[in-house]
Amino acid sequence: MLPCSKLKTLISLLAAISLLIATGCSKPAESKKVLFVAGKMSHGFNSHEHNAGALLLAKSLNESGLGIEASVFYDKENPGWPTDDTWLAGVDAVVIYCDGGGKHLANAHVAEIDALSDKGVGVGCLHYGVETIDGEPGDGFLRWMGGYFQLGKSVNPHWVAHFESFPDHPVANGVQPFHIQDEWYFNMRFRENMEGVTPILTSIPPLDVIPEKDHHHNSTPDARAAVKRRDPQHMMWVSENPNGSRGFGFTGGHFHDNWQDDNFRKVVLNAITWISKGDIPKDGVPSATPTDEELLENQDYPVDLTKIRADRYVEHRRK
Repeated sequence: MLPCSKLKTLISLLAAISLLIATGCSKPAESKKVLFVAGKMSHGFNSHEHNAGALLLAKSLNESGLGIEASVFYDKENPGWPTDDTWLAGVDAVVIYCDGGGKHLANAHVAEIDALSDKGVGVGCLHYGVETIDGEPGDGFLRWMGGYFQLGKSVNPHWVAHFESFPDHPVANGVQPFHIQDEWYFNMRFRENMEGVTPILTSIPPLDVIPEKDHHHNSTPDARAAVKRRDPQHMMWVSENPNGSRGFGFTGGHFHDNWQDDNFRKVVLNAITWISKGDIPKDGVPSATPTDEELLENQDYPVDLTKIRADRYVEHRRK
């Protein structure tokens, strides 16, 4: 008969072998490295809080238990793309949260982002970060994430979007129907025939959502016609790219306090995990709802509690 100590060792070994067989000898999931690039100070307290929003999302990813290592690059004195390559070493995904258009921090770095994408690095953009200019930057956005806000075509009204159904896609895992007020951009420019692009958040804007008078951001003839036709509009999408990389665009994120909404936050955390090629649990990426105190941390502007909205779910207009 084996000594008691050796018998215990044998039993432990057999138990470990049984567990490996039961799990298909699977190995722990490979860790993923995510870098947020946060843009400059922008609209004021509780709006376009790029650094504070990125820090909240990075904290959620780091605490998710999914083996994700998220960090935030933010240089308040010289905001923009990282000048030190060590920030980008070994990243699996880059998420850009910044002001867009001609001032977008990616506009002068298309070749660098192309090089990352060609290595399989995912690229995602949040809110104003989905807007760039036509030409080399716009073509880059189409390559990296399948679409962008195009001046003269897309619009940026504030409205309550209702998201009631979702595609069978990992980024929708665990996301329940929700509605919330934000500056939800729509009528985006996508790749021809939506090649490789899957809409995630889709809603039909109300008829009075944009004014009749032309404005390069607020109202375009193309967007007005789409609203009158009652075309479904995509406020979030993901892309699978020919080079094997992945991308996403999320047009919400104007209001910092919206990160307290569990579904709003979950769908973005899912997308970031997906573009890094991480595994998304069937119930989505878990995260704790940020407290009111956490919401106030790291914002670029002095605290102004009058800007925290109690009516973010209220129907101001819907037809």
